[in-house]
This record gives sequence, C-alpha cells and structure tokens, in this order.
Amino acid sequence: MSVANIIKNSGIAFGTSGARGLVVDFTPEVCAAFTLAFIEIMREHFRFSRIAIAVDNRPSSPEMAQACIAGVRAAGLEVDFYGVLPTPALAVTSMADGVPAIMVTGSHIPFDRNGLKFYRPDGEITKIDELAILSAQSELAALDLSGLPKASARAADAYMARYLDIFPTDLLAGKRIGIYEHSSSGRDLYGDLFTQFGAEVISLGRSDSFVPIDTEAVGLADIEQAQDWQREFELDALFSTDGDGDRPLLSDETGTYLRGDILCLLAAQYLKIDALAVPVSCNSAIEACGAFKYVARTQIGSPYVIAEFILLQSQFGRIAGFEANGGFLLGSDIEVNSAVLSALPTRDAVLPVLAVLAMAEKGGISDLVEQLPEIYTASDRIQNFPREKSLAIIERGLAEPKSLLASLGLGEFDAASVDSTDGLRMTLSNGEVVHLRPSGNAPELRCYAEASSSVRAMQLVIQSLGALNQA
Repeated sequence: MSVANIIKNSGIAFGTSGARGLVVDFTPEVCAAFTLAFIEIMREHFRFSRIAIAVDNRPSSPEMAQACIAGVRAAGLEVDFYGVLPTPALAVTSMADGVPAIMVTGSHIPFDRNGLKFYRPDGEITKIDELAILSAQSELAALDLSGLPKASARAADAYMARYLDIFPTDLLAGKRIGIYEHSSSGRDLYGDLFTQFGAEVISLGRSDSFVPIDTEAVGLADIEQAQDWQREFELDALFSTDGDGDRPLLSDETGTYLRGDILCLLAAQYLKIDALAVPVSCNSAIEACGAFKYVARTQIGSPYVIAEFILLQSQFGRIAGFEANGGFLLGSDIEVNSAVLSALPTRDAVLPVLAVLAMAEKGGISDLVEQLPEIYTASDRIQNFPREKSLAIIERGLAEPKSLLASLGLGEFDAASVDSTDGLRMTLSNGEVVHLRPSGNAPELRCYAEASSSVRAMQLVIQSLGALNQA
C-alpha cells in the first residue's frame, strides 16, 4: 500500500512541530509509513546508511519506536537507537554524524496523544519537507516488529559534553538546584550535568506516570509546588522541562517561574547575540531592551524561526531564536568563554538555563529580570476546543475586531492594530495585547496577553478565555 494513502487516512497531521495525533491512530503501519516517507524525501538530498531514533517517557513511545525501526530496516538502513533522551540531545548527535533522525514524542500534549519529530542531517525538517512527506511514493511491505535494540548512551554523553566544554566546571558551585524530574526524557541526565558543574542537586517530583508539562500554561498546582519546594529546600533555582526536554522551566530564588521568552531574552544577552528570530507571541521587551541589532518576528513554531535564520545569516554573525515556551535555537556557531559552541537550530532547554545561571552567579535571578523593561505576558489555553470553532473566532476578529473585543468584555477599547501573522493578535488602544491562536498540535485555543503588570496580563487571559469558553 502507498505510504501517502496510509498517512492520508491516519488522522495524523503535521502541527507546529512534527506529526501529532491520538495514540490509537499511530498504528505500526502509520509509524512505518511516516518513516519510509521521511527516508524517501531525505534520500533526494542526502546520502546516509543509518537513522538515529530516540523516545520520550510516554507509555506509547516504545511501541511506536519499534514500528519506526521496522520501517528503517525495511528501507535497508541501520538504526542508532538512543533510548529515552531529550530531543535536542538526539539532534546534537545526529547532526554531528550527518544522519537523519526521528524522535518519538508528543512533547507536552496529554499522554493519550503522541507524535514524531523528524530531523534532516542538517537540522529540523522544513514545511516544504512536510508537504513532500505527505506525497511520498514509497510502498509499505510487511513489517518485522521485533523488540527494541539496546539503547546507546552516546548521544546523552555528547549532549552533556556540549556544555561541559563551554562553561567552567565551577559554574554552579555553592548553588542548591532543585530538578523537578516528573516524567521528562532528560530526568536521568540533568542531575548529573548540574552536579558536574558543582551544584548541590535535589531531585524532586519524579513520576512513573506521564506528566504533560506545558511551559506556556503552567498549572496552578505546579506554580504552588515550586514555591513550596523553594521554601523547604532553600533553592537558588528550580529547573524542569516539558516531556521531551526541549522547553525549559526555571524558577528564580523565590520559586517563581520565569516566562520562557524572558528566560531566553536574558540568555541571548549573555550569549551576545546580534540578531534574533522570535514568534509574534513573544514579549515586546525583546525589542524594548535594546540589546539586539535586529529582531525578526515569525509565525509560531520552530520551522518558521529556523527559516528566518537563512535570511539573517547573510547580515549578522551571532544568530539565535527562541519561542514563548522557552525553547532556545542557536542559529550560528558562536564563541562562548573562548570555546566554540556549534549551531543547534532546534529547541533546547539546557543552554538558556545555564546561560541565565551564569549571569546570576553573584546575585539572584530575580535581579536580572527586574532590569528588563516592565512588559509582562501571560498565556493559557482551553483544551478540547474544536479547531473549526477557533478558526471561526479568528475570522470574526479579523472582520470585526471591535465586536470580538466587546464579547471578551473589552468593549471599552478599540483595536489599535490587528496582526494576522499567526492567529489574531490585537493591540488595544491602551497598548495592551490580546492574541488568540488555535494550537497546531492539539484541539486547543491559546490566548497570549501583554500588559504593564503580570496581574493584568493574566487577567486578560482569564477574562478572554472565560468569555470564549462560555460562548
């Protein structure tokens, strides 16, 4: 059977980062079909004899990986299997080896869903690659669904070495760092890394069940838990990530989590980045702080950020990007502490955290945040919200923004400007921002807001989503 037809009838679709869908739809045939289609497209551009594969801690990921491996072997290729691993760690090694890679992960979405992330030998696949995968001509034959091969530690070791070679070994000496491990794919790596940098590490919250941490919509229970842990263990910082380890959570010394874009803004300052590519949902403090020569705004999703790197590379030397979720993408090789840090054009959780901890060596993280312009953002989502309904709301807002604002309880304001780069971003007449966008990974409606205080930003989010949920 044609892999294109299998994929078309699967119910699986590409979102902002990889193919995502319900676990029940990721049958062995579907996983193998995506794998064969990916290999077909990569063979048009690269020569390789191996594919690298890793998984997150979702209960469905090992079985999906078996099917992907069966597809790789059906194509006559060998497999480098790295077991449970952060997504950026897989990318570091596969790019160094010049081979394609597949990460079996649903990132932060609920455990009844999962996904596949695809990497070219030179980084993440593009939107053009996605379209080509959907129309691949390969045929699916019988599959040999044998057990998973023994996992190699090579990629995990290389990922740690990437940062141990850049930062001083006493970077975190005297610091007490809590690691909220939950079910993150990097939970067995982070403690070792931070310990080698001299920190006293406290492991917290390890879970045998999958925990869908969304760094853009951290739950109240997790916020309170962070503050409780900080008080109990007198932490200098608390670190965690989403499920596949490419989006960070970092708290300051009070147990307050930094917004992802603020964390990355500080990291970009430390790394002396010249030009940034960031999605429209990121905090306007990026421009207002005046630290960068150029800031490009993109659609939401790492492929759009990476595509912008190509334009920036002809004009600037030190290039990076990040998303509101905290994932940091390094778009060029840069020198850090007299050593070369190679480009990693995919989301990474460790680099921005180490950079900010290095900045806060002689003070608190909160001191760094207080030096930034007083522009605050907040975000949340309505889950199980039909995409068709979200798109109808966006269409209405584009046609009649004043009417939509009134339905959100914001009728006293006009829409000073409307940006449709990704969803509907309305700048109000008082300078505040309300941005509505359907998720590209799940049936969710997300709301981002920007205001002169964190309380007001969150009020805008709660008010807007509450009104839309009742409509």
